[in-house]
Amino acid sequence: MSSIKQCYEKDGYYIARNLFSDSLCNRLNLHIKSQVLSQFVLEKTTEPGSDTAMMDTTLCVHQPHAVSDEILKIMKHENVKSYLAGLIGQCVKGVQSMLFIKGPGLQGQAWHQDEYYIPTRDRSLCGVWLALDDAIIENGCLWVIKGSHQKGYLYPMKDHKEPENFDRSKCAFGFSEASEIPVQLKRGDALFFNGYLLHRSKKNVSKNLFRRALVFHYMNSYSLLPWGKESFENAESSGYADNRRIIQVLGEDPYAWKGTISDDWDPHLRRY
Repeated sequence: MSSIKQCYEKDGYYIARNLFSDSLCNRLNLHIKSQVLSQFVLEKTTEPGSDTAMMDTTLCVHQPHAVSDEILKIMKHENVKSYLAGLIGQCVKGVQSMLFIKGPGLQGQAWHQDEYYIPTRDRSLCGVWLALDDAIIENGCLWVIKGSHQKGYLYPMKDHKEPENFDRSKCAFGFSEASEIPVQLKRGDALFFNGYLLHRSKKNVSKNLFRRALVFHYMNSYSLLPWGKESFENAESSGYADNRRIIQVLGEDPYAWKGTISDDWDPHLRRY
């Protein structure tokens, strides 16, 4: 694990090949289409449509673990935890899940750092990007800038001018893109990446390839999470702001005395 952590600290990411079996990925993809998306049609939206129509128009499901025990199991899977222990430490909490569908023609996301959206107190944020399909250049794999995490600098953000290529999220700027490289993954591979790593994904330009992926975010349990308005409203000072909408996945929760928020994850769709 020491060489893995050295690679992670140097480059800002590490690829765990074959972290999950092909059969498990197939089972998850079937579950996503027949149950997760259908549940949103029936319960979370007022829009008519079939699970197939949802597949074609949904870019992302936010917090799918809140409506799927199968996805929650993957979030806490031993294969994932074994890497998190070496990269973050022995006490790790999960703070977010995302399910990307990204069918043909759907946009990518412009340059960003995940720490911009999920601030941590100790720079321990780690994203885990699990490929449920082969992620290649044609269907919109991730692109990264190696080592861009090392200074711990959050780049400014602005609106981009390419709505046909990228979703509505803002774009980081103030750096050179010349050294970007694609991170192409086989189904079952997982990318572990630092919260300060600059990365983006491009449009799915394929004719018939989906780019399904589960993405989870984790951090050191000892770090407070100043994320969301309520975390500041309930704090005696800004330094104590701490969002307790978390899932403990490894080791102890040193702030267990605060309780957790388990029924307010706000799962929702991002569609285009």
